[in-house]
Amino acid sequence: MSDKQTRILVVDDEASITEFVGYALRKEGYTADVVDNGEQALVMARQNQYDLFVLDIMLPGIDGYELCRRIRALSSAPVLFLSARDTELDKVVGLEIGGDDYLAKPFGVREFIARVRALLRRASQNESGSVGNTIVAGGIELNEDAHTATGDKGAIELTPREFELLTALMKNAGKVVSREDLLRDAWGWEYLTETKTVDTHIKRLRDKIEAAGYDPALVETVRGYGYRFKL
Repeated sequence: MSDKQTRILVVDDEASITEFVGYALRKEGYTADVVDNGEQALVMARQNQYDLFVLDIMLPGIDGYELCRRIRALSSAPVLFLSARDTELDKVVGLEIGGDDYLAKPFGVREFIARVRALLRRASQNESGSVGNTIVAGGIELNEDAHTATGDKGAIELTPREFELLTALMKNAGKVVSREDLLRDAWGWEYLTETKTVDTHIKRLRDKIEAAGYDPALVETVRGYGYRFKL
C-alpha cells in the first residue's frame, strides 16, 4: 500500500503525459505535483521536499538533463527520466548527470508505476537509519543500513549513487570489480554496454574520499579490467 505522504514532482510539457502520469500516481495514493517547464520545477524543488522527480528530457528552456543537474544540488531523491529518445547514449548521459532510471515513451501505466515503486523502495532502504550491516576496509567503516561511511577522520558525505558504488567496491575489497559489474550493482542497469559513467562517478567518489581526509588511492584503477578497493 502506498504512503500517502510520498510526494512526487512531474515535469513534462506534454499535457497528455502529465495528465496520464499525474492520474496514475494519484490513483496509487501518491501526492503528485505537475509542472510543464524547468524554471517552475526548480521553484517547486526549492519550496518542497520531494521523494521522487519524474523529468522529461526535451523541455523548453532548461532541458531535463540540466534540470537534473540543478536538482542534484538541492536533493538526493531519485530521478526518473521520461523521453521519446531511446538510444543507449541518451540513457548513459542520464546516468552520468545523476539520473536513477530512464523510461522511453510511449510507456504503459504498469511499467511506469513499477519503476516508481522500485525507486522509492530503494531510496527508503538507503535512508532507513537502522544499524547492523557494516563493512570495514581501508580505515573506513561502511554501514549499509544507516547509509553512512565513517572512520577515524570523520564521515564521508556521499550521494546515494556514490554510496552504492562504494558499497560494491568495499564488499569486494582486494578484488577487481569490472565496470559492468559496478554498473549493475550500483545502478541496477544490466543491459548497458557503455560504461564511461562508472569512470565519472569513480572520480567523484575519490574526490569525496579525499575531501574527508582519506586517501583517494584506496580506490585503485586496474587498467583494462575495472577498479579495486584496497584492503
